[in-house]
Formats: sequence, structure tokens, C-alpha cells
Amino acid sequence: MTDQLLLDELRAALPELRLLTEPDETEEYRKDETEFVPFGRPLAVAFPTSTQDVADIVRACARRQVPVVTRGGGSGLSGGANAVDGCIVIAMTGMDQVLEIDADNLVVVTQSGVITADLEKAVEAKGLLYPPDPASHELSCIGGNIAENAGGLRCVKYGVTRDYVLGLEVVLADGEVIRTGGRNVKDVMGYDLTRLLVGSEGTLGIITEATLKLRPLPAPKTTLLAFFPSVGQASEAVSRITAAGVTPVTLEMLDRHIIDAVESALHLGLDPGAGAMLMIESDAGGEVAARELDTAAEACRAAGATTLDRATDPDEADAMREARRKAHWSLQQLGQARTEDVSVPRSRLADLVEAIADISERHDMEIGVFGHAGDGNFHPCYITGHDDPRAEERTEAVRREVYTAVLALGGTITGEHGTGLTKKEFMQQQYGPRAVAAMRAIKAALDPDGILNPGKLLPD
Repeated sequence: MTDQLLLDELRAALPELRLLTEPDETEEYRKDETEFVPFGRPLAVAFPTSTQDVADIVRACARRQVPVVTRGGGSGLSGGANAVDGCIVIAMTGMDQVLEIDADNLVVVTQSGVITADLEKAVEAKGLLYPPDPASHELSCIGGNIAENAGGLRCVKYGVTRDYVLGLEVVLADGEVIRTGGRNVKDVMGYDLTRLLVGSEGTLGIITEATLKLRPLPAPKTTLLAFFPSVGQASEAVSRITAAGVTPVTLEMLDRHIIDAVESALHLGLDPGAGAMLMIESDAGGEVAARELDTAAEACRAAGATTLDRATDPDEADAMREARRKAHWSLQQLGQARTEDVSVPRSRLADLVEAIADISERHDMEIGVFGHAGDGNFHPCYITGHDDPRAEERTEAVRREVYTAVLALGGTITGEHGTGLTKKEFMQQQYGPRAVAAMRAIKAALDPDGILNPGKLLPD
């Protein structure tokens, strides 16, 4: 009865609101792209087009203690947007307007449902750059990127999403709306609520609008691919590039599993016998970019690179870049692929790769590795056959060992994908009970009834 009363109230209060309630209509909004993670069946999926719509929906849910799960493009890899039974899923894709590009202050104001790639194109047309660029940028929404504190291929030079969020408009758990931050470059008034909300995965509030920092558009990227007999040698090259004082805009690594999967799926002409590949890019422009890639190439040769390919034009560079962006998709063509997200200090990359290789051998499971070598953020991928009846069980055992290895190396079990459902039980192991208790206190203060994205981020 409560469910029907809520739906009736929403339809009466928001007659223009698109509201899906039939199971076949809501099916695609039940989960993100994470394999082997539970998800529930929502009561309804709502598509607001304004902050006021979101506030009205949340206020109605709060009165009846109905949980709310916020969703963007559904490209997440931690189960953070998975529905719970009886919830209202708020799909933000209808809030897709870039509201203002302020070139004088180097900021953009955008609704949270704007696709990341669309925002990039809008500001580039004004000669500006929004640096965060997750591999899912053609699917993911800005609000989701902020909620997960997403990374991307340019992080090694420019930083992650958090570094570009100046202000937010947020609907709280009682339906009230607050604004944090603004357009000021420097602002230290009170607690930094903006940074608290970035990465909070919809558990503290629903982001409806963001004010984001921009940069002047750099020169077109120049791209170098370096192939190595082993991942260890590629890791050594990363250390040599860093030691040489070069900060490329992109420094990505693919191991042999990923190279083979990408080449099989896309036929890009990658070296089929290589044990690892580095993609190194500079956006410094002109002679500076040429010197950066020359220095990187020298470092790669010293580490044992067998082949070096430099793009001769933007189209060739785009084709090279596609190898990295399609890594996860290419693995999925081979079987079930659970993509993880871990980070270690850059000096421990080789140790991490060695540990993963040992785990792979002991469990007889193919584990591909790719990711952001320049900042120590790797994505181990656990690959099982589509017809493997023990795929979930085997994957679970392997990922637990990988997490243990990562923590022993002084790393973190998530660098950019978020905690969601997949990693919350390991939070206390990484941070300790007192830190987790502090997080619980924050959650209780902002969402005392626990209706916002329940069961996510914090351990049970």
C-alpha cells in the first residue's frame, strides 16, 4: 500500500515526470557493469529534469522511508549504482544541460547528467579543457564521475575528478537543497563539504549540478607506443621516465593478455608477441613534446623495449589510444571479465605485477593487467569462460588475494572505481575501525534514516 501511495504522490506532484514501473522497463536500470555483484528490483525508475524534481522525489521517499539509489550512465565497476529491492532509482540522464561556460574564470557549470565526452566537446569548442577523462567517457555522466571521484588516462599529469570540482548543488536526504563552494579559486570557509561529497557515491546526497574547473586547451597529443618482452621491463621504463623528469599526459600499460584481446577484437596492428605495451603521450606541443617523447623513448630502450611506434598524425594517434580505451570491452569478448581497480606506490608496480602473476598461476586463472602506470593505478582483470559454473567462486578467491597483496605493498584497493558493494568489507582492513566509525558518524549526520544508496560504501 505504501508503495502505491508513493507512486500516486509522485505522479500527482510531478505530472511531467517520466516514471517507469513495469519490470521489463526497469530491468536495465537494476545494475552497473560489475560482474558477480547482487542487485535488487526497484519500485520505480524516475527521470528528473531539474533539481526541484529531485528534491520533490527525495522528500516523498523520506516521508515513507523508501530507499533512493542514484544512477548516471550505469558504467560503474563497483556495484555503486545497483538497485536495492523496493527503491526508487533516480536516473540523472535527463539532467543533461551544460548551463554555462565561463571562460573568464575558467569554469563550467553543468547538470550532473551530462555525458563526460559531451562536456569535453562543449568546452573544447571554446578553446578549453576539462582534464578528467575516464575510459568510459562516452557513457559515464559527470555526476557519476564526481560521486565516484573518477580517474582517467590524463590523471598522471592533471589529477583526478576531485581536483576539478569547485562547487556542487546537492539534494540532501530530507529533500533540502544546499550549495557548496563556487567559482573562487581559493575558499577555506568552514568544513570542505565539496570534497566530502566527491567520492561519497550517493550515500550523503544527490549531486544535481557542478561547477568545474577548466584549463586552456593544450596542443594536440603526440603518441608513442613501446613494446617490451615483459611487464617487469615496462615497469622499469615507467620508473626511468619518471626519474628523467618527464610528466607525460598519458602513461598507460597493457600486458600480453590485454594486447592479445585488443588485437583480436580490433585488429590495430599491435605487436602480438609482446609481453607488455606502454602508451606514452605528450600534450606539451612542438619541440617540447618531441623532447618529452624522445626522452621517454630513450628510457624505454634502456629498459629493454623491442619496438617503438610513434604516431605520425592525429588519426593514427586516435587508433593507438583506442587500444587502451577498449581494453575492458575486448576482454569481455573472450569471456566473463571482472575488472578490478587497485593502486600502489609507483615504485611497487613491478612487485604488484609479480604478486598477481603468482596468484594467477596458483589459481589457474588468466588475469590480465592494464591501467594507469604513471600513477600506480592498475586494473587486474579476472577472466573466466562464459560456461564456467565456478566463475564467481573462483573470481572471489582470487580478488581477495589480490587485495591482500595490494595492502601489503602499501596500496589501496580502489584508486578510481569507488567502493560500492564490491570493496566495502575491506575498508576496515585498509583504514582501521576508528576511521570507519568516523565515516559512519558522517553518514548518520547527513542521512539519519539511511535512505540514500543503502548498503553501499560502508561495511555492514
